[in-house]
Amino acid sequence: MRKFLVKFVTLIVVVSLLFISFYVIKSIIESRSLKKIIQRLTADSRIAEVVVTDVKSDPVKNKTYTTIKFFEYDTKMKPLSPKYFTFSGNIIQFQSMVIRFDDFYVKKGDRLKGKSAYVFMKAFTLKDNGAEVFDINKTNEVPSGYEVEGVTKKFEKDLWQKFWKYALEGDEAKRVGIKNAQIEAPGTRFVPGMLYTIYIEHDGGMRIDAKPLPDILKGEKLSF
Repeated sequence: MRKFLVKFVTLIVVVSLLFISFYVIKSIIESRSLKKIIQRLTADSRIAEVVVTDVKSDPVKNKTYTTIKFFEYDTKMKPLSPKYFTFSGNIIQFQSMVIRFDDFYVKKGDRLKGKSAYVFMKAFTLKDNGAEVFDINKTNEVPSGYEVEGVTKKFEKDLWQKFWKYALEGDEAKRVGIKNAQIEAPGTRFVPGMLYTIYIEHDGGMRIDAKPLPDILKGEKLSF
């Protein structure tokens, strides 16, 4: 009888430990999964960088011209060919088409819909008598470097060709997992000696961060 009780108690202890281990492991897995979801929802990606390469004054026209170097990154974070724009001013904005996907896709880290999609359209400055505008990418085209591996080009092309449909027709957007589509134009004052980085937030829009150039790069003709 005593042996039976010992075996019974031992069995109870083992089963209890197994249950406790199961719930501890389950809790750890859930905690890690939640952490990954939060990281994906709050993450961002560098998509472009900008530096001022030249500033010239024209005393005759009473204007100061600012030349910037704008270079985007492809989906593999490799820089694309840079573009140079010269403005008679230094408060510069970047018009972009941005599509936000449903949080469901962001949470799971979907290959295409795991973060907001975007296309830079124009760089511009606003003036009292109009605007100075330069094209970056053409409407309704998927620019080189934007292609996502494993996703058909037709899907990407349709995404941007139907941009206004998604922006204006909520039901159609929801059908393909889009939260919203809109035009954004983040901007700031651009001055020499600073590196401006444009980020896309995985569950949101764009923002521009600025920080001083490393001392080793100051005074250099930046080519990145």
